[in-house]
Amino acid sequence: MTDFFKRHKAVHIWFLCDLLLLALYRWAVSSRPTANAFIGFTQRLKDGCACLWYLFPFSVVEWFYAAFIAGVIAWLAVLFHRVRTWRGRRLHAAYGCALGILCLFLTAGSIYCLGWGVNYYADGFQEKSGVYAQPVTADELERVTLRFVEKLAETSDQVPRDQEGLFAVPQEEIFAYSTQVYDSLSQEFPFLARRDRVPKKMVFSRLFSAMNFTGFYSPYTGESNLNVDSPICLLPANIAHELAHQRGIASEQECNFLAIAAATSCGDIGYQYSGYLMGYIQLSNALYRADPERWAEVYSLLPEAVLADLRYHSAYWAQFDGLTAQVSTRIYDSSLKSYGQADGIQSYGTVVDLLVAYY
Repeated sequence: MTDFFKRHKAVHIWFLCDLLLLALYRWAVSSRPTANAFIGFTQRLKDGCACLWYLFPFSVVEWFYAAFIAGVIAWLAVLFHRVRTWRGRRLHAAYGCALGILCLFLTAGSIYCLGWGVNYYADGFQEKSGVYAQPVTADELERVTLRFVEKLAETSDQVPRDQEGLFAVPQEEIFAYSTQVYDSLSQEFPFLARRDRVPKKMVFSRLFSAMNFTGFYSPYTGESNLNVDSPICLLPANIAHELAHQRGIASEQECNFLAIAAATSCGDIGYQYSGYLMGYIQLSNALYRADPERWAEVYSLLPEAVLADLRYHSAYWAQFDGLTAQVSTRIYDSSLKSYGQADGIQSYGTVVDLLVAYY
């Protein structure tokens, strides 16, 4: 037995380190003050890492994930080869490789939990701002939705459009302005102020569309990554969403709210339109559930240019309805619930309460 543990000493030490990291995570989420203090440290650490990884013009974490998957496949190949060829030592071969693969996943998972999972247990936007989601009436919901329709009517003709009448602000312009989108909102909420960097475009954007992702923030590298294959009309608002995560806000509904509030209050017409469009989609979906007749009346007021963008948006995502999207959504839903987000993917709907409370 002693010889067995000596033979696998390195992987046992690795496994012990992973357990210590998970124990650290459990301590960090043990109370709100502890979580707040812990993310203050990890936020500075992630920002420091971002200084390095943003020197690269491409999304580093995309290639990290690709290398991780390739590494796991290679490790499994080594495992099967050793089990097949190491006669008399198959138990050692299988045990060492299997525990090594387990440790690889534990390390990646524990670093993610420490770098991002703790944020779910710390103060979010509502606690820091004093703006809380409250139950809303159908009348309140209709009034705010109408306000967004009016703003869409004002801004829809001011943005460039292509021959089919679709939103056509150049991608480069959208990304270039991203570092200024929170300037106005951070004056109202100073804790949102920070130096932003231009987010990264994802090479595998189409793949992320198939998984129903418009972007993601990486706690491993501190990068904000955007799906540039999805409809461009919501790209500015999606960028603002990921930049909200960059500020340490974990809640998806709070980041959706911040994306809308930041985009609609900034000085760029493309971002304003995109923010009002994202807000309208959220509000109108809720209004339809509350009162389909009122929804139909409000919907009839939308300009043709806005309807064109909405039709294209719906058609684009409809092509990805299938097993991959369902599995991805279910996994992400379970992930949210594991961090205390009791409503899972449905928590996105809470943004409506925040919008009504704010506007």
